[in-house]
Amino acid sequence: MASSMGGMFPGQQPPGPHPAGAPGAPGQPGLLPVASGSRNQSNNTLVDDLEASFEACFASLVSQDYVNGTDQEEIRTGVDQCIQKFLDVARQTECFFLQKRLQLSVQKPEQVVKEDVSELRNELQRKELLIQKHLTKIHHWQQVLEDINVQHKKPTELPQGPLAFLEQASANIPAPMKPN
Repeated sequence: MASSMGGMFPGQQPPGPHPAGAPGAPGQPGLLPVASGSRNQSNNTLVDDLEASFEACFASLVSQDYVNGTDQEEIRTGVDQCIQKFLDVARQTECFFLQKRLQLSVQKPEQVVKEDVSELRNELQRKELLIQKHLTKIHHWQQVLEDINVQHKKPTELPQGPLAFLEQASANIPAPMKPN
């Protein structure tokens, strides 16, 4: 997998020959310009561009020019441009990884199947844990309901009749103490 990321990081060359017109092909502007050891602005990789545009977004928000500026439209335009550049580079980075994923699926389809199986196993394990959690809650609430039902059955076992309530209430009153 690391070899399929050639050209993504400084000092790496894209592996294998590139067909004419393919990204990263010699003489063709690709998604990832190959760094030649020096880190000047024209030889940045997508990761460098993404990082720089991300930093530019924050820099534009905290820049002293924007803090002291009075023209809100100019500030908004500058921030929008920085954010748009960041989004463009993020899309290019996503496209790069999607292309590498496609290459991997063509070159090693069994690897993609292994990853899918692994993801399915992880999802199954997560769902089984969730089921266990729900079962625990169900058992708890069943016990609570059972306890409530037992408490409600006790009054029905007492004597019935018009004076049954008074008899029950008077049974709970302590008897007066006899003076000595």
